[in-house]
Amino acid sequence: MNKLNLIQALQDATGLTKPKAEKVVTVFFNDMAGTLAKGERVEIQGLCSFFMKDYGSYTGRNPKTGQRVKIKSKKLPFFKPGKELMERVDR
Repeated sequence: MNKLNLIQALQDATGLTKPKAEKVVTVFFNDMAGTLAKGERVEIQGLCSFFMKDYGSYTGRNPKTGQRVKIKSKKLPFFKPGKELMERVDR
């Protein structure tokens, strides 16, 4: 499912017009991304949670040259499925 499919499903389920359904989906994802950018956790009960994980710097290798390269520390979003989602998928 992609963003357009989600907009269509919202339209079908609620009777919203396409622009209104698109606005709802856009606000939802923008707020979720903004919350993660602030370092806060996003939890959707029964479905999943998203949070930021800190990864420290380390020494890696350039795959082309084999030369050692210092990789800077970074933060990456992390997805964790909820119990209900895992049960629903594992039927």
